[in-house]
Amino acid sequence: MASLNKVLLIGNLTRDPELRRTPSGAAVADLRLAVNRKYKTAEGESRDETCYVNVTVWNRQAETCAEYLSKGSPILTEGRLKFDEWEKEGQKQSRLSVVAERVQFLSGPKKSEGGDAPGYPPAGPPAGPAAGPAAGPAPAPEPQGSASSGDDDNLPF
Repeated sequence: MASLNKVLLIGNLTRDPELRRTPSGAAVADLRLAVNRKYKTAEGESRDETCYVNVTVWNRQAETCAEYLSKGSPILTEGRLKFDEWEKEGQKQSRLSVVAERVQFLSGPKKSEGGDAPGYPPAGPPAGPAAGPAAGPAPAPEPQGSASSGDDDNLPF
């Protein structure tokens, strides 16, 4: 039987990322994400529900998260669920968390005294010559009988 372990979450960080290193030198960042849900009860009352999720990010992406993200930063994370179990003071403990495979920043860099964080990766496509279809979609052909001569009285809206 096939199985799938994939999670997509959009939320805001509840604290600054915590960066640490494994004994072998790999970077690991721990993020705490708040995911909000707004809904209405059967009586029509608006309610807010918040789910807090621990997210673990590895290697270069962990370093980038620690450098550019801060408390309140909105992110999209794609990853997999991980179930941890341990024993503490004779009591069994467990936790469900997310191991990020990809983290996408949904806002600009955290602010510093001099403005934006220096060296923040630019938004948009990489600089350089565009090649082939990656240059963007081709313009749509005009429907026949359309007013392309500047006749504003013939617009469909």
